[in-house]
Amino acid sequence: MKQILFFMVAFLSWATAMAQTSRHVVLISIDGLRPEFYLDPSWPAPHLRQLKEQGAYARQVVGVFPTVTYPSHTSIVTGLPPGRHGVYYNAPFQAPKGHWYWEDSAIKTPTLWTAARKAGIRSGAVMWPVTVGAPIDYNFPVRRADGDEKTDQLSVTRPFITPAGLLDQMAAATGTALTAGDFKYAEIDHTIGRMAAFIFRQYQPGLLAVHFIRADHEQHEHGRDAPEVKQAVAAIDSMIGLLLHSIRETGREGQTTVIVTGDHGFVNATRSFSPNVLLKKNDLITGEDWTARFYTVGGSAYLHTKKPGDLAAMQRVTQLLRALPEDQQQLFRIVTKKELEAIGANPEVVLALAMKKGVVANNAIEGPLVRKKKLSGAHGYYPDFNEIYTGFIASGQGIRSGTSVAQLSMLDVAPMVCRLLGIPSLTGEAKELPPIFSKD
Repeated sequence: MKQILFFMVAFLSWATAMAQTSRHVVLISIDGLRPEFYLDPSWPAPHLRQLKEQGAYARQVVGVFPTVTYPSHTSIVTGLPPGRHGVYYNAPFQAPKGHWYWEDSAIKTPTLWTAARKAGIRSGAVMWPVTVGAPIDYNFPVRRADGDEKTDQLSVTRPFITPAGLLDQMAAATGTALTAGDFKYAEIDHTIGRMAAFIFRQYQPGLLAVHFIRADHEQHEHGRDAPEVKQAVAAIDSMIGLLLHSIRETGREGQTTVIVTGDHGFVNATRSFSPNVLLKKNDLITGEDWTARFYTVGGSAYLHTKKPGDLAAMQRVTQLLRALPEDQQQLFRIVTKKELEAIGANPEVVLALAMKKGVVANNAIEGPLVRKKKLSGAHGYYPDFNEIYTGFIASGQGIRSGTSVAQLSMLDVAPMVCRLLGIPSLTGEAKELPPIFSKD
C-alpha cells in the first residue's frame, strides 16, 4: 500500500511539474515589430539578439486580418482571429469620435487574463490594448486621449489603473513620480519599460504583458527604415534590457520565460484610395444616409451594408469596382465573403478590399478616387507577404535553446503561454505547437 501511495505521489508531482513548465511568463509586444530587428545585426537591438541566440525564434509570424494593433493584440491573448474574439478593428465601425476598443468587455472569448485568474496566477499588464476593466491584478491599460479628448495620457488612464494606488507605490519605490510628460512619444517606451520592471520586481506576477509602441509611431511618420525607427528600436531594446535585469534581481531568472512578439510589420505607402468616393458618386452614400459603406484601416477596407448581409448592395459594389479602369483595379483585390470567413475576419462585412503594397485606403467621401501621398508607413494589409509579417522570440525556462522555425501563426502565442503556465486551452481545442519547448 505504501509503495502504491509513493508512486501515486510521484506521478502527481510529475504531472504537476509537466503542467507548469514556467513560474513566470513575460510577454512583450513590440508594436510594428519586423523580424529584421533581431535577424539583421545592423539594427540596434543587442538584447533581442541575445534572447534569440539563447532561445528559439521564428523568421516570420503570420498575423490576422486586418493587421492592425487592437485585433492583433487580442488574438495574441486569445489564440483566436477577430471574427471569433470580437475586436474587429482598432475602433468599432461608426463608434463615437475618440472611442476605440478600450474595454476588456469587447472581447467575446476567454483571454490569458481570465484563465490566469481562474488558475490562481497573478497577472500584470502595461499599455496592453483592450484591457480597461480586465481581470488583471496590476494593470496600466490603454485608454488614451489620442487627440480627441483635451487632456493627457496619464490623466485619461489614471481612473482605470488597478490597483488604484499602483503608481503611488511605484513612486514610493523608485523615488520618482510619473508625470504627463513621461507619456509623450519621445519618452513613452522608457515609461512603459520602467513600469514593467517595477511590477515584476515588486509583485513577480506569473504573467506580465508589456506593449511598447514607439516603433509603430515612427514607422507611420517616417516610413520603414528612417533613422527615427532605429532610434525607437534602440530605446525599446534598452527597456527590454532593464526588464531582464529586474528579472535577474529578483532571483527568478531560472523560473521565467520571456516571449517577444509583435502585431504586424510595415509597408511604405505613397498612394491612397478612397472607395467611398465611388459609392457616393453612385448614390450608395447620400448625405447622412447610406446603403453600403467601406470602413478603412490602412491597407484594407471592409464593406458594411446598412441592411445586414445585403447581397444586392454587395453585388452592386462589386460591379462598380470591376468597372474601374485597369490601372485603378490594380490597386487592390476583392476579398470575398468566403475568404473573410476562412481567415476569421469581421463576420458583419460582405466583402473587403486588400490593398496592394504601397497603397492605403481612406474613409473620405469627397475628392479624387486615387491620390498621391507623402511617403509614410502603413499596415492593415492582408497577411500574405513578407513586409507585413511580424516576429517571435522565446527564451528562458521551458524553451529549447538554438531552435528556429520558418513561420508561426500569431494564433500560436496564447497556446504557448498556456502550455508554459499549465493553463488549460483557452478554446478547449487541442493545438499542435511548434517544436520550441525543452523536453524537461
